[in-house]
Amino acid sequence: MASRDTTARPDAAGPVDLLPEVRSDMSHQLRAAWVVTRRELLRLRQDKARMVTMLLQPVLFIFVMGTGLGSIVDTGGDVSFRTFLYPGVLATSVLFTAAFAGISLVWDREFGFLREMMVAPISRASIIWGKCFGGAIVATVQSLVLLALLGTVGIPYAPGLILALIGCLFLGALLLTALGVLLSTRIKTIQAAMPVSQLLIMPMMFLSGSLFPIANLPDWLSVLTRLNPLTYVVQPMRHFTLDHLSLTAVEQERLLPHLTWFGWAVPVGVQLLAVAVITLGLISLAARVFRTTE
Repeated sequence: MASRDTTARPDAAGPVDLLPEVRSDMSHQLRAAWVVTRRELLRLRQDKARMVTMLLQPVLFIFVMGTGLGSIVDTGGDVSFRTFLYPGVLATSVLFTAAFAGISLVWDREFGFLREMMVAPISRASIIWGKCFGGAIVATVQSLVLLALLGTVGIPYAPGLILALIGCLFLGALLLTALGVLLSTRIKTIQAAMPVSQLLIMPMMFLSGSLFPIANLPDWLSVLTRLNPLTYVVQPMRHFTLDHLSLTAVEQERLLPHLTWFGWAVPVGVQLLAVAVITLGLISLAARVFRTTE
């Protein structure tokens, strides 16, 4: 009688535990994403001049434009226009840094670094996630210098407020970096990247309500403001900031109006959740498009 084969076979030994392999691959991809993120942080440390120049425009907006226009803009009470302007400018301070961090993927392609990453045994999605998080962290860190000026515009230093603002800054920076990375997956040259980024950045800044109250806007401008994802970063930051001041009823109505969708007043938490969902969608789309990029 033939002897019975007792050798275990993968198809006969029951389900194979693949969990350790999955964990190992996930940790490998996370390390790859961290390497890309760390590279962005190292570039910031080596380019301090960029940090200074990126902060110059927000400071001019707050202290020059805010003071100059304060004499003619009626905020409806005792709150100065500079105080109103501060959270909007703080929110948009990550705009240029984050967008350019995303666009820098074009530089990496032209100088050959991207090719080295693409031939490495890592998923392309990990490159995109690392690029987005690295750009968001860099933009947030740069804006912390501007956050330190909180008390100079009449807003008290409060730990809870500062943490809330940092969280909003990071979320906004991640949104804008993801948008820049998505554009970079299809833009091939630096010469094309710069005008496209400018065409994107300026409308987002001016249509976010960062420089003006969103109450009593014309219908066409109100619609554009609500379609702009950056609005849902600016308005929560303004609410967090001005809620720490003793606003009169007139100031509350003019400076902190409710952002509405078809007549429904959107809570601040829902606004931030919307930004998070849009950001996740942009990163996922960028990773999918990047897989087909040569």
